[in-house]
Amino acid sequence: MEFWILGRVTVGSRDKVIHFRSGMQCVLLAALLAAEGQAVSTGSLITELWGNNPPDQVENALQAHVSRLRRKLQSIEPGRATSRLQVQASGYRLVLDGASVDAMTFTSSLNDARALAMSRPAESAYRLRAALALWRGPVFGGVTIGLTAQAAAARIEASRIAALELLFDTELQLGGHTHIVPELTALVRAEAPNERLCEQLMVALYRCGRQTDALSVYQWMRNRMAEELGVDPSPMLRHHERAILSHDPELRLREGHLNLRERVC
Repeated sequence: MEFWILGRVTVGSRDKVIHFRSGMQCVLLAALLAAEGQAVSTGSLITELWGNNPPDQVENALQAHVSRLRRKLQSIEPGRATSRLQVQASGYRLVLDGASVDAMTFTSSLNDARALAMSRPAESAYRLRAALALWRGPVFGGVTIGLTAQAAAARIEASRIAALELLFDTELQLGGHTHIVPELTALVRAEAPNERLCEQLMVALYRCGRQTDALSVYQWMRNRMAEELGVDPSPMLRHHERAILSHDPELRLREGHLNLRERVC
């Protein structure tokens, strides 16, 4: 069985796939998947599903949702001897033995790529791109979910940003500045203000002989941060602007982006 949460919540096997677009079943499954195979207490699940406004006979209502979800999961694995959704002493547990969860696969791949970043950067970049290809949209499809699942989604999304930053640092070390400019340009404009991605785009543009464009990116980010966050760029981002203005020779080195950060930090 496979569980997908990097995009619309989906469960499937070779023979059947079920999409969870919204609703209580989706919230329940998100909460159980956020626990990564650990038991979730009845109280926590009630809070995930209903917040501070539980219905009358709320435990019966929870059991009804659990039973419906259990039947759906069993329909995907009709030959499985025991249900994946098991009752525990204090709540419920989604058994993940023998199953795959795209978010857990992503996290494992990111950790492997980090371990290879310094010694085998090309392989690290390859693994990072493979891991990022698992993403099909916002975590849990961007639907309304409980607070615990929201926290898990925020953590997983932060890992995606970390993977992107590591990927482009690695590509810069490998001399791949030309082919990452379109990717970085789109990301810098689409994501929440991210100074690290902006720094990487500035360095990539500068190495492509586009000093004016690199400085324009800085000005655009400075204006965006002022309008959206009410803050000025960090000393690190300002340092990159000065380095580009002065044609700092460190910018021309393959590891120049990392060196610049070390000199300021």
